[in-house]
Amino acid sequence: MRRFAALILAAAVSCVLPELSVSAAHASAEPGAAAVVPVQVTGAPAKRFNLIIMGDGYTEADQAKFKADADRHLNVMWSIEPFKSYRNYINVYRIDIVSGESGISCDPGLDAPRRTTPLSMGFWGRCNPGSVQRLITMDNAAATRYADLVTGTVSGNRQILALGNSGTYGGAGGSYATASGSNSMSALISPHELGHSLGGLQDEYDYYQRGVPGGAYTGGEPPSAHHTLLTEQQLRDQQKKWWRWLGETSESGGPIGRFEGGLYYTTGVWRPSRHSMMKTLGYYFDQVSREAMVQRITAKTMVIQDSAPVDAPVGADRVLWVEPMRPVSHSLTTAWNVDGRDLPGDRDALDLRTLSLTPGTHTVKATVTDPTGFVRDPAIRAAITRTRTWTVDTALTTPPDGAEPAFLSSTPADRPLGRDEVVYVETTHPAASLPEVTWTLDGAKAGEGADLDLGGLDLKPGRHTLTAALGASTLTWTVDAAAPATRYELSEPLARSGDTYVYNGPFSMRLTGADDRDGYVVSESRVDGDGWFNYFGWPTSSELPWTFTEEGTVIDSLVYGKLPRGRHEIEYRSIDAAGNYGKAKSFTVTTVAPPPACTRTVTGVHRGPLGVAEGVTCLDDAQVTGPVTVKAGASLVATGGRITGTLTAAGAAAVHLLGTRLSGALSVSGTRSLTVVGADVRGAALLRGNTAPILSGTTVKGALACSGNTPAPVDLGVPNKITGARAGQCAKLHAGAGAREAGGGAYEAVQDPAQ
Repeated sequence: MRRFAALILAAAVSCVLPELSVSAAHASAEPGAAAVVPVQVTGAPAKRFNLIIMGDGYTEADQAKFKADADRHLNVMWSIEPFKSYRNYINVYRIDIVSGESGISCDPGLDAPRRTTPLSMGFWGRCNPGSVQRLITMDNAAATRYADLVTGTVSGNRQILALGNSGTYGGAGGSYATASGSNSMSALISPHELGHSLGGLQDEYDYYQRGVPGGAYTGGEPPSAHHTLLTEQQLRDQQKKWWRWLGETSESGGPIGRFEGGLYYTTGVWRPSRHSMMKTLGYYFDQVSREAMVQRITAKTMVIQDSAPVDAPVGADRVLWVEPMRPVSHSLTTAWNVDGRDLPGDRDALDLRTLSLTPGTHTVKATVTDPTGFVRDPAIRAAITRTRTWTVDTALTTPPDGAEPAFLSSTPADRPLGRDEVVYVETTHPAASLPEVTWTLDGAKAGEGADLDLGGLDLKPGRHTLTAALGASTLTWTVDAAAPATRYELSEPLARSGDTYVYNGPFSMRLTGADDRDGYVVSESRVDGDGWFNYFGWPTSSELPWTFTEEGTVIDSLVYGKLPRGRHEIEYRSIDAAGNYGKAKSFTVTTVAPPPACTRTVTGVHRGPLGVAEGVTCLDDAQVTGPVTVKAGASLVATGGRITGTLTAAGAAAVHLLGTRLSGALSVSGTRSLTVVGADVRGAALLRGNTAPILSGTTVKGALACSGNTPAPVDLGVPNKITGARAGQCAKLHAGAGAREAGGGAYEAVQDPAQ
């Protein structure tokens, strides 16, 4: 929604705020009153990127809802890279603003009420008929005044994210980011908009107005880091844009390559991946966008937060030190160099007394580098590398500074740590000594130094107690090493064996993540190894399960849940509030052709023989007492119910037996579409000369003979139960007691135990 910036300015109008007041509680708060709540503080605001989340249209009674909305947005953001790895670089402050009215203006349409709220937020670019419905803008000056309540933050080190009290899809990115607070997809809108506002990323949509093709791009090479006119070979030859990532598996699925469409144009411009977050909400940032986000986040912080003084020569009788930033996922590296000679090791402090320096002056350098694999561009790598240089004069003597070893700050201890997290402490830095920090896990020594990589300890599942000791002082954390569990539920299949399912039409999937600790659990799925996709329920409601169909479902001119016919592996997992990933599990779904449309439907009881001479006869849970015959060119679709007699078809267009009980023999020959799934055949079965027959999850009490079918019958991974002999093409057809009849319940659910 980058292009909306101009509309934001055009829609801006003046708004007189009541005199701002900061209240400790919301009791009897006047409209416009605000309370600043520190959500996560990892360092002084001047040394951090400060994210300020404020709400609009939340009355005094709605404040608990705003807190829940903000928590959900944050926990989803912490599950997305690079926010996940660089969480410690970010301070988060929530501003609870009391509104006199609940909701925001023009929600969802221009004919909806205009509401008086502190930030004057509204859809349609604040009720502008020339705008678009999903564009939420606000009074930026009002937002700035509220942000100024957060002491120590200024425009250069902060980002405002405003959430409107709405369940309608919408948001905007520009100087400030906005999103609806409680739409099923809204927690994905906010990182997308931060991609604009913080990362300087552009939209990769191939349209501007939904449902209207974007046309052809006719301009020159875009300045955008993730759009180009160059071919892949030109990217490599000229070493431009994302050439370093070409061919890599995208973090959002598929390869990094060249995909047409972006910048609101359908043709003539190309993007790096099929569906990164800047194109399709639900997927991750691809590597190209992620690298840009790392650059922008780190640029708002200080790679070296502090160091021993460098403004004057120092003596050779002291300790030099640097205090690097501390990512969650890894440690920055510090390399020391003395007079052009590199010293071995990676350490944040250097005791000059151990070097036995010769009399005179020397140059000592400490270079702090972020080794993240998220960056390949040398220019960005250089931007996240910093050096401190000291002149050491052996003739100088360092006077006592009186400093004693003590803790100054650390990884926040008010939340459980993830099992792979890098935990840190920051200490005082006496000139004449190195503070000795010792780490213990559940009472046993686990390491020494300023940080500890929990991922290297191979923690057993469960809760652990981590302690950092410095002399008599200690800091303690709870480590959550238990992975979240994920439960999946599918709508009733035609047949199922274990985690393999067969459908002949749309089906739904619900994912439910659970953890033994409080906090929002993010669930994800991916299809056939494509990118992980955030599970937010059905787009129109988080309470509805996700729906898969062969052509997808069009909602507001976008297609959701498209799954081509065939066999698919669907993986699923969850991420808990501590950042732990659950072990990915999977199930298999095979979708087959739906039955032909009915031209005649039989329900209830039909006594006597039933002949199908033309068209499509459907038995809908019918009870037929007598033989059934399907003649050439005609079709039979039996769903449920019972046929007490034989079923014979020769040259039929289609025969589909779906969960039907057949008390007699089955004989089908020369049929163009034969699907027998979840059926119960009490007699023998003869399948001869049919096209691509399916025999899946079916019980055959008599003999089964198959010949001349092209290709041979398949069971789609759901075995049949054959009591009698098997012959011909079906002799090797997988059969066993594991087959299960359809109709065993509305949902099949599987629990993924904590790992």
